[in-house]
Amino acid sequence: MSGRLHSWHVEERELARQEQRRGRRHAYERLDPRRTALVVIDLVDFFVEENDYCRGIVPQVNTLAGALRSAGGTVAWVLPSTRLRVSEEFYGAEVARLYDASGGEGAMADRLSSSLEAEPDDLWVEKTATSAFFPGHSPLPGLLEERHVDTVLVTGTITNVCVESSVRDASTLGFRVVLVADGCAAVRDQDHNATLHTVYRSFGDVRPTEDLLALIESGAVAEGLSRP
Repeated sequence: MSGRLHSWHVEERELARQEQRRGRRHAYERLDPRRTALVVIDLVDFFVEENDYCRGIVPQVNTLAGALRSAGGTVAWVLPSTRLRVSEEFYGAEVARLYDASGGEGAMADRLSSSLEAEPDDLWVEKTATSAFFPGHSPLPGLLEERHVDTVLVTGTITNVCVESSVRDASTLGFRVVLVADGCAAVRDQDHNATLHTVYRSFGDVRPTEDLLALIESGAVAEGLSRP
């Protein structure tokens, strides 16, 4: 399954602004893998099969999932609920029906895109709203708290809709949030990058997969989970 990645960036003026504020470019320079979750949003066939950018992020998601899982972290797959009820008044009847059915049918593991490398012991949750962290619409926040997770690495689609909504709510709930810049997919580069700017400015950090793999490895070494 081939795809492409967004040409992503955070503007230099915003990077400089945050560096002036806190004395460093990135908010979160360390993480404990055991208290970290990779949250993967809506990578079901409805989106993956129709969007080159969704197919493009699959290798990054799989790589992060494997690395974090091996270091004792949590991988959480978030799917649209089969009971999703989308407003016909807002979207129109035809589009609302499409979104209602976007989660697919059957067990959650069967509804996830087959291109993803999931494990049975991963977390599997549904959401009934755009956000995976909005109270009453997803059990994810409580499940992460039970595992003492304080940091979430957010990936998935659509960057400027369900991903951004989830990031905002996760930040509001007090999680340390990192949006994976090359692990999310929108329809256009400008939509994707607008979310990166907003998140980096006000809700969390923005990092590529390469940076996060290094943080996972260094965190594992610091916690004695692997050899340096």
